[in-house]
Amino acid sequence: MISSPYTPRYFNNCVIRPLPRERFHCCCCYAYVRAPLSISKNNNISKLVPPKEQPKEELSWETYNSLIQNHCSNGQVDHSMQILSEMEAVGMYPSTSSYSILIKCLAKVGRTVEAEAIFVEMKCFGLRLSIQEYNLLLRSFLKKCQLHLADKLLVEMGRDGVERNRETYILLLDCYAKAGRLEDSWWVLNEMKKKRIRLDGFVYCRVIKLYRDNGMWKKAMEVIMEMDEVGIRPDRRIYNAIIDTLGKFRQLENAVKLFEEMQHRGVKPDIVTWNALIKWHCRAGDLTRAIGFFEKMLEQGLYPDPKIFLAIISRLGEQGKWDEIRRLFNEMREKGHRQSGIIYAILVDIYGQYGRFRDAEECVAAIRSEGVALSASIFCALANAFAQHSLCDQTVKVLELMEAEGLEINLVMLNLLMNAFSNAGRYLEALAVFQHIKDTGISPDVITYTTLMKAFVRAKLYEKVPEIYKEMELAGCTPDRKAREIFHDASLIIQQKWGYV
Repeated sequence: MISSPYTPRYFNNCVIRPLPRERFHCCCCYAYVRAPLSISKNNNISKLVPPKEQPKEELSWETYNSLIQNHCSNGQVDHSMQILSEMEAVGMYPSTSSYSILIKCLAKVGRTVEAEAIFVEMKCFGLRLSIQEYNLLLRSFLKKCQLHLADKLLVEMGRDGVERNRETYILLLDCYAKAGRLEDSWWVLNEMKKKRIRLDGFVYCRVIKLYRDNGMWKKAMEVIMEMDEVGIRPDRRIYNAIIDTLGKFRQLENAVKLFEEMQHRGVKPDIVTWNALIKWHCRAGDLTRAIGFFEKMLEQGLYPDPKIFLAIISRLGEQGKWDEIRRLFNEMREKGHRQSGIIYAILVDIYGQYGRFRDAEECVAAIRSEGVALSASIFCALANAFAQHSLCDQTVKVLELMEAEGLEINLVMLNLLMNAFSNAGRYLEALAVFQHIKDTGISPDVITYTTLMKAFVRAKLYEKVPEIYKEMELAGCTPDRKAREIFHDASLIIQQKWGYV
């Protein structure tokens, strides 16, 4: 294999291989080159002597560890890996704390292969691994939806006698709930209760979202009563989760009442609260109320997520109300939100088809010129805007630009790309993205499977829908309402055409 300059020597013999990187010379390697001879016009032989290089002072073990930890603290993980390579080249190895911070930093930027290799190296050197190191690696796997690797790590924890703690269960619950894995989520909750781990606001928030995703909105309302019984006061996060749940199931009057109740209890709404109210009123077609919440939010000095602004202009665009789109944008700009205003302007132009920002590179260049920091959420909003227009090539371009910025392509972005191909009727490309997700070790979630089923329905390949639905269930994902509706409609068509499902 090709070695990396930032990779310890053990990686070369490890089963887990890091991705190749450009090779640099180690600073401990020196070459002595004799100076060439030359004859001058006076036939004097002169020796061209290069400036002498002073040998670098050998660093101590403590200094190496300090450098590794300092570079990691500053987000310079490549520098830390280079120091590690130099350290091992002189026969020294880092401390446990240095190894831990390296795993943490590598996991944070999505370099799970190298993080796992360092973890394995620690075990081979006989270092005692604490629950902290296991949780760091587990977080890395779950963040990238690599559930098979996470399961193997949990088995390894049990084999090594490392007992799972609260953080372990919280990480698992967070991942399983987001992926729509109902049975796995209930298993985590039951394990927490068995071990008498106290449930807090974060856990209850995840429970509410589980109810939301499985159509049990009345159960979500009961969570507040249960929290009162155990003496936990519902915070803003809980209210936001229930308002979002009620909105999803068209219980908008109850959502507005709960919105008023939270303010009466002294809980101040945040951007998440306003976004939920705007989004679900838009989805229900109540644009008047959605715009009312939008304007109240601006009065509070808050500004919508680009995806929420896109939801508003999508509805207005469908009704041909371009003047209203311009009015809202100008009102927002007058409120002083200038720095990221370019993002909303681009979304207006993409959806309004004014023709100015129809190219992904132009969009990104315009945002950068305004001094706005490019983040994953911005790229996600742009990809979503292009995907809704079935502009597949531009959606792909957004992902390429995101990768060029050093941001990791995650499952959310790949789902958006599938959606773009689905909307354009290009089911083969959507299927290729789905296969890529599985080939890279990422576990598809409910949205992934549902988007693929939608692509097959648009292509009138109804017989493929039950296959994907069954695969989703076998993968441990609980179908949500939308997935069940697609499956039901496809099954009826199959029954009518061929007499079986």
